[in-house]
Amino acid sequence: DVISVKNMYLPSADWAYKILEVERTATDEEIKKAYRQLALKNHPDKVAYLGEEIRQKAQEKFQKISSAYEAIKKERDMK
Repeated sequence: DVISVKNMYLPSADWAYKILEVERTATDEEIKKAYRQLALKNHPDKVAYLGEEIRQKAQEKFQKISSAYEAIKKERDMK
């Protein structure tokens, strides 16, 4: 998780892969699995009861995860 959060704020050429915590050589299925796990874990609805500030941070992370997944899908022409 620390690496994923760090890479949200320090982007590199492989920022999307780092946010999803997978290697560039990962298969499409591995990428989908990583996305699903991170999206479930960081979904804002899961932490809504902890207060607005925490829900906002979860929302930001969830959006970064979604953006990373979309970037990889576009790069690889995934459906």
